Amino acid sequence: MKKIIFLLTAFMFSVGIQAQIQTPQPSPFQKIEQKVGLTDVTLEYSRPSMKGRTIFGELVPYNAIWRTGANANTKITFSDDVEVGGKTLKAGSYAIYTKPGAANWEVYFYSDTNNWGNPGTWEEDKVAAKATAQAYPFPIDVETFTMSFDNLKNDEATLGILWEKTYVGVPIKFNTDKTVTTNIQRVMNGPSAMDYYAAAVYYLEAGKDINQAKTWIDKSIDMNKDPKFWQLRQKSLIYAKAGDKKGAIEAAKKSLNLAKAEGNKDYVALNEKSLREWGAM
Repeated sequence: MKKIIFLLTAFMFSVGIQAQIQTPQPSPFQKIEQKVGLTDVTLEYSRPSMKGRTIFGELVPYNAIWRTGANANTKITFSDDVEVGGKTLKAGSYAIYTKPGAANWEVYFYSDTNNWGNPGTWEEDKVAAKATAQAYPFPIDVETFTMSFDNLKNDEATLGILWEKTYVGVPIKFNTDKTVTTNIQRVMNGPSAMDYYAAAVYYLEAGKDINQAKTWIDKSIDMNKDPKFWQLRQKSLIYAKAGDKKGAIEAAKKSLNLAKAEGNKDYVALNEKSLREWGAM
């Protein structure tokens, strides 16, 4: 019995050693998801607090690169290309570093997001975009470091940085109008040749209305000044399934000749096989 009690005690003691005590983080993590126009933006950062300290000019020195928050580097992710400081910032993730000043801040969008705090070595070629923003005085103390998306419009937003008695806003431009205008023009101009082609092939492969597929493939070929052998191949298959053997043979022969000219042996073989099956070879 003493041996069993001893073993149980040892087991409970070992479990206690392995257990981890969870305590609140001094600089809690925050994640913000914001849609601007048609672009998804995600901001991830940690939020230190003042705790009676003087921040800018002391805890955070002026004219030195700062991680812009605490812990791992602050990260922002864009689903589409945007513009910062007059420069295109490609879709993707960037670390945000800043160089605070009494009157103005320099804000850097850094392509390496895998740093804990500042990079060990600052590499200028990893600065994807840079902006200079004015530091505005704030009338009250902001105890906890805060970042936000302000002044939201279809084509722009301001990345806000706020702590102590300082607010800095970084304008970001989005390509919403360009994207929407392109979509409107495409839709208003009607389906493209490739739209008709894709719809026709889908109907063929899905076993849907083959006569509708035949109409769409005809529109696609008519709109295409130089149809390719693979497009004509699909036309021949659609015509064959629709019961139009003459049209299928005609399209297959055109596809065969183009495939030979392009040196595509696979399509040559496919067309020859179909033509034999349809009694044309």
